[in-house]
Amino acid sequence: MNDQQRTTLSEATVLEALKECYDPEIPVDIVSLGLVYGVTIVGDWVGVKMTLTSPGCPASATIAGQVKDRLRKLPGVTDADVRIVWQPEWTPERMSDEAKKKLGRM
Repeated sequence: MNDQQRTTLSEATVLEALKECYDPEIPVDIVSLGLVYGVTIVGDWVGVKMTLTSPGCPASATIAGQVKDRLRKLPGVTDADVRIVWQPEWTPERMSDEAKKKLGRM
């Protein structure tokens, strides 16, 4: 990884990229939904800890694959992992105000 890639790869950069990832059943990105719990960057590896809106989500593998693929497209990233966790449990309160408005929760 060169110096330019090192300076541009940050948690903010990762979260911005993940705003392109969606739960196929909800028209709001996973960051705005509050599904992303953490980002870890170690050299050219990025790990994301996230949850889903429900443990029985049929699209879990699809969403995790979409996130991993998007992370690998970031400059300076050669490998990425997605870890789905269930604690803390997701609730609608985790959504951004914009997401709540879009889904009629405000």
